[in-house]
Amino acid sequence: MPLITLTTEWREDDFFNGIVRGKLSSGCPGAVIVSNAGGIPPLNIMHAAFVIRNTYGHYPEGTIHLIFISSEGSGDNPHLLVRAHNHWFVGADNGIFNLILNSEPDLIISLDNVEGADEITLFTMTASALVRGVQPEKLGRHISSVSEKVPLRATIDRNVIIGSVIFIDSYGNAITNITREIFSRVFEGRDFRILIKSNNYYTEKISRFYHDEPVGEIVTRFNTLDLLELSINGANLCQLFAVDTGDAVRVEARNTGREPNGLF
Repeated sequence: MPLITLTTEWREDDFFNGIVRGKLSSGCPGAVIVSNAGGIPPLNIMHAAFVIRNTYGHYPEGTIHLIFISSEGSGDNPHLLVRAHNHWFVGADNGIFNLILNSEPDLIISLDNVEGADEITLFTMTASALVRGVQPEKLGRHISSVSEKVPLRATIDRNVIIGSVIFIDSYGNAITNITREIFSRVFEGRDFRILIKSNNYYTEKISRFYHDEPVGEIVTRFNTLDLLELSINGANLCQLFAVDTGDAVRVEARNTGREPNGLF
């Protein structure tokens, strides 16, 4: 039974949801249609890529992922059908495929749209064609690469890691681009201090669970994605500390004989 996921900028009550589901139900009866994520901040490609990158692999191979994020497309950013890791992705070539996959796709098709259909019609027609077994090469022109968008990466030194908040979850926890592997490489067996946005908010330990710390205390832990996550037990850290995506998170060694100085 074919599976199709939707990742969109639309609110739950937006009429676009009904249109795309109706077109898919008509074009590929029996397909299972799943809302992977809705309400992505409009035009926020980085946010959407983070969500899709960390979710698509949990679906069965062969799943078709329709991406309605900044999806209007243009001459410079055509609509693409991409195959990678035995999954199909349909969206605009606005850099999101590079951010999702972080590797070269197995196949890239620039979709034909001679009738000038809107993206909902084009994407649902593409999904329906795949479900019917139409060869992807019949849906457009083969191209060799996708547009690139550079992801935010943490920078490291012998005594410091400087990362960024790349995602804020439903609880107001700040997820950073500092991986467990990078953290361990620099600070394994060493004392450290994690500074959040400024010297006013910091912690000097990694916890495993939120309840390892008292209610109201800062909790820093590696989440299920093995990314450093900043939170407060029982509260919304990002609201309390006015933290937003892109804000800096600094990890410093405490055994270098110097204290952190000033904002970063």
